[in-house]
Amino acid sequence: MSYMLLIMEQAERRKNRAPGQGLAEREAMLKFQQSLKTRGVHLGSESLRSLSDGTRVGKPVDGPFAEAKEIIGGFFHLEVGTRAEALAIARECPAAEYATVEVREVGPCNLE
Repeated sequence: MSYMLLIMEQAERRKNRAPGQGLAEREAMLKFQQSLKTRGVHLGSESLRSLSDGTRVGKPVDGPFAEAKEIIGGFFHLEVGTRAEALAIARECPAAEYATVEVREVGPCNLE
């Protein structure tokens, strides 16, 4: 089963980190990523740039939009046997100490 771990962090958090905190967090996430690779469950992962570097296109879903309070800061894409395993891995994620780690199963587009 394929799952995404979406790292939901406060929009302003990255700007307000203490000196060296960003580097320490990055190192912890790289170590976590390597552990996922070693376990054979890692399909991919990336950090996403700042919300100010993004652009929205298309029709707004629920607008007008206020300033975002949370952003997707990055993701891990996993292949695991069960939802319980995905949840256990999400709890191990270093980002869970300062952000919400949302666990979502990847599936086909629902056309119903």
